[in-house]
Amino acid sequence: MFPSPLASTPEPPYYAVIFTSIKNEIASGYADMATEMELLASKQEGFLGVESARNEIGITVSYWASLEAIQNWKANTRHLQAQKQGREEWYTHYKIRICLVERDYGN
Repeated sequence: MFPSPLASTPEPPYYAVIFTSIKNEIASGYADMATEMELLASKQEGFLGVESARNEIGITVSYWASLEAIQNWKANTRHLQAQKQGREEWYTHYKIRICLVERDYGN
């Protein structure tokens, strides 16, 4: 059996940050930055996992133990630089939603 590409999250409650975006045509540096941010986030206290997909709309959902962990990630210096670069170079539109996960089930 292959490992699941879905994040292995704990029993709820925990938090999800949903980042949806529409990219422009500029690709230079984007994939490298996305990889760097995933690795950096995975080292943050309170990080639980991430799932991501991109077609016309990109959707990345990161999972966190607490609102404090989310705030610390948002304030990370390198992440702030990546956010600025994304707004200036790669995204035509984006939206961030923060949710409390109360139920979690599947197979």
